Amino acid sequence: MPHDHSHDEIDFDGTGPAYRRALIAVIILNGGLFLVEMTAGALAGSRALQADALDFAADALTYGLSLAVIGRSLQLRARVAQLKGLSLAVMGLAVLGFAISDMLGPEVPRAEVMGAVGFAALAANVASVLILMRWRDGDSNVRSVWLCSRNDAIGNIAVMGAALMVAWTGSGWPDLIVAAAMAGLFLSSSLQILRKAAQERAHGHHHHG
Repeated sequence: MPHDHSHDEIDFDGTGPAYRRALIAVIILNGGLFLVEMTAGALAGSRALQADALDFAADALTYGLSLAVIGRSLQLRARVAQLKGLSLAVMGLAVLGFAISDMLGPEVPRAEVMGAVGFAALAANVASVLILMRWRDGDSNVRSVWLCSRNDAIGNIAVMGAALMVAWTGSGWPDLIVAAAMAGLFLSSSLQILRKAAQERAHGHHHHG
């Protein structure tokens, strides 16, 4: 089977047409959900939905970058992982900022929209995780894909939980609390990714082991 320069490395780095196809499918899925959730979040007045949407945007970006650097040097892949880590941190801070500004006068978001879209988002994430399941062990690039999908699923469940709480309490606070918690999740993921990428870059410099 002739296909583009696949060189098998010990730590799976994503080379091979099957992984590439899987990634493209997941990118399309995430990009589509980002648009759906952003729109729904704006219409429903839900910060948690918008935080979740940013998660999808981060993923589409992450998977796109992963696709671009497949098979390239460890140095470059680690640098891209650092970029992902930083973009996650920026999004976490942005969501936190929005949530805090909303706390001054929280509107009550539309719980039914939050719940329905949160459920659709969870379904899309579960699909992404299943598509990528075979490749969950790998370098920081491949691993960040796995971490992102897992965090997303947590985020989607949190959005549905927030929707229930909003419906039950008739208040906008659960939405803001969940948005802030998701921002915290972004920040902790970004630290994990940055730490692993920094190790890989250091490792790439010294060439030992």
